[in-house]
Amino acid sequence: MDDLKQIARETRKDIIQMIELAGSGHPGGSLSCVEIIVALYYKIMRHNPKNPKWPERDRFILSKGHAVPTLYSVLSRKGYFPREWLWKLRKAGNPLQGHPHLLSTPGIEASTGSLGQGLSIANGMALAGKLDNKDYRVYAIIGDGEIGEGAIWEASMSSKRYKLDNLCAILDHNGLQIDGSIQAIKDPYPLKPKWEAFGWEVLEVNGHSFNELLIAFSEAKKIKGKPTMIIANTVKGKGVSFMENDILWHGKAPSHEQAEQAINEIEHS
Repeated sequence: MDDLKQIARETRKDIIQMIELAGSGHPGGSLSCVEIIVALYYKIMRHNPKNPKWPERDRFILSKGHAVPTLYSVLSRKGYFPREWLWKLRKAGNPLQGHPHLLSTPGIEASTGSLGQGLSIANGMALAGKLDNKDYRVYAIIGDGEIGEGAIWEASMSSKRYKLDNLCAILDHNGLQIDGSIQAIKDPYPLKPKWEAFGWEVLEVNGHSFNELLIAFSEAKKIKGKPTMIIANTVKGKGVSFMENDILWHGKAPSHEQAEQAINEIEHS
């Protein structure tokens, strides 16, 4: 796992540098989903950077689109586009926008950012795979603040209705959203029984443990007749001491000095 851990460190450094240079962005939720996205693109998903629209590829939807710096870093490291693009995040004329945009960025499967929509998009892709007799899988990361959106629960019922066992959703459960704790804003607990009641197979892991994530993804592939939800327990701002579990860093760029401190901490973690 040492190689994956090093990739995660480099990804976190990219996130800090991108958002500092942009002067805006969402470091907290980007840092919390690093291991999930690294595990998917480096060990789990079938994809081809030289042919982003390869029909047999697995699909990935980042429903919590504000965490796209993480995805940009990984896509660039896998060769989907030049790494130079990272350093002009959110700048006019640069393909890397503040939220995923299907038409401008190679490797992006869906434009997201309006929370609550990504699971429905993933449902459509998974159902299309079933109808076309394709064996690709669909992965979608949703935020725990995002599950306050009613559309998520409508989509979850459709996932079960159509027996989308080629769909695996991952809940980035860091416990915080822009206005405070998810429990204080719109209490979604208990998570596991709730998703089970909606007809999903539910697995729960440490979202920063590659070992636990890889085991869960492998287990999800064995589930038949229903979709799988992986509840990944994470830390908002993971890897940077002054950002961890602090909602002020949900959507705030670090200063140059803060970015230097963050990168130093990440390098020595």
